[in-house]
Amino acid sequence: MVVNLLRERYRVDLVELQAACEANYVRLMRLLPNMRTDHQVRRVALSQGDHLLGILSLEVLEACPYTTTLRARQEHSLPWLPVPQLEVRVYHDARMAEVVGAENARRLHIRYPYPNAAMHQPDEKSQLNLFLGEWLSHCLACGHEALPVQ
Repeated sequence: MVVNLLRERYRVDLVELQAACEANYVRLMRLLPNMRTDHQVRRVALSQGDHLLGILSLEVLEACPYTTTLRARQEHSLPWLPVPQLEVRVYHDARMAEVVGAENARRLHIRYPYPNAAMHQPDEKSQLNLFLGEWLSHCLACGHEALPVQ
């Protein structure tokens, strides 16, 4: 407990968080340009040669005039690896997209005390927004349409 008192409290870097959310908005608009009007699902496959590594599924859950809620989910992952799933709120007027939920956590806080019962990191929300950015960037750089062969 003494160690916890000596550790400096995590401070939210709002400029970094806003920059990550703005970049995520641009990436999502490239992947789902019609998300405001269509309740669509886009599946982006990632493969290496003939081996399918996984599919990122982007599903529009709710579309409102100023916001859109999406679910980003990994399909076809490894059996021993937990399936990543994020809920993302897209704010079209502010041109930002932020992670608002992950796995079983429906609502994320900007900062968590550490240690905590749910084992969240102090900067969990920032880490998830950066992860979303890396995930979307990788899909834009290396992904391809996941279309069934007919």
